Amino acid sequence: MAFGKLAGKLALAAGLITGLGLQSAQALDKITVAYFLEWPTANQAAQIDKTYDDALGLEVEWRAFGNGNEMVQAMVSGDVQIAYSNGFVPFVVGVSSGAPIKLVGVAVTYAENDLCIVRNDSGITKENATALEGQKVATPIGNVTHYKLIRTLQHLNVDINKVNLVQMNPADAAVAVLRGDVVMGCAFGGALDRMKTVGTPLMTGAEQEAVGINTFDVVNVTNSFAEEHPELVTKFLTVTNQANAAYNADPDAALGKIARAAGMDNELAQKMIANFGFPSNEEQLSEDWLGGGIQAAAKGVADVMVSAGGLDQALNDYSTFVDASYLK
Repeated sequence: MAFGKLAGKLALAAGLITGLGLQSAQALDKITVAYFLEWPTANQAAQIDKTYDDALGLEVEWRAFGNGNEMVQAMVSGDVQIAYSNGFVPFVVGVSSGAPIKLVGVAVTYAENDLCIVRNDSGITKENATALEGQKVATPIGNVTHYKLIRTLQHLNVDINKVNLVQMNPADAAVAVLRGDVVMGCAFGGALDRMKTVGTPLMTGAEQEAVGINTFDVVNVTNSFAEEHPELVTKFLTVTNQANAAYNADPDAALGKIARAAGMDNELAQKMIANFGFPSNEEQLSEDWLGGGIQAAAKGVADVMVSAGGLDQALNDYSTFVDASYLK
């Protein structure tokens, strides 16, 4: 979906949301949490064990989405109250366009699990990356993957305006790369392994981090849910923190549950999650994250998206959309 259309839909929905009364102040019996399949995270052990249900005292429905923009739209429409491991870019684009959501935590840090894979038979590498100009490249538009693509091409002196970007979710991008419909596909999760059978990363995650292209996903909640049920947001983050601590202490103990929730076999899930980091609540409250780093990064992301034509206008300040109080 083009950014202009996405922003228009978000703004329209945000205008309607106040009149819908999506979450009443009455006791809830169910909430819906957005997440990604083929994206194993430590908290999915608690998802399988229904630890969230027990702690929150209600049914927690986990609904899978194809990309972060879809998560934001579902939150704006009121179908989803919490988005777990949503992309940072969809969050920034969403609030820039009026989406009534906020960032309350960092879900996962990663680098090697969100890459652009170029077909080996194209002969294109980071050394001659300008050969991508005039070629088709598949990517989910408007999310972290797209942002990393923009930053990577800028670093490699590729004119992104001369690259034919095709909107595709990861699974579709993998198919397109395998068939040769596109010269490069950018994706996250299990789709990367499929693309790597015929291609190689244009830049590795380590190479991207070395030039300041960092990668992390966040926890978003709707404003109405957070304001009317703050104790539930805190309990959700507490359960997540406990699951992260348990995983960090013994990564293999809950692997089977995590893989099942992610829709993966144990081997692939283990390979992927080994490249993930799950910061504790204390770490998230530091200056590097919700203590100031996230707010500054949001402004930086927005400015990059505006310069690339992916966002009409950046806000002057994003601090009002980041709330660390639920972590404390």
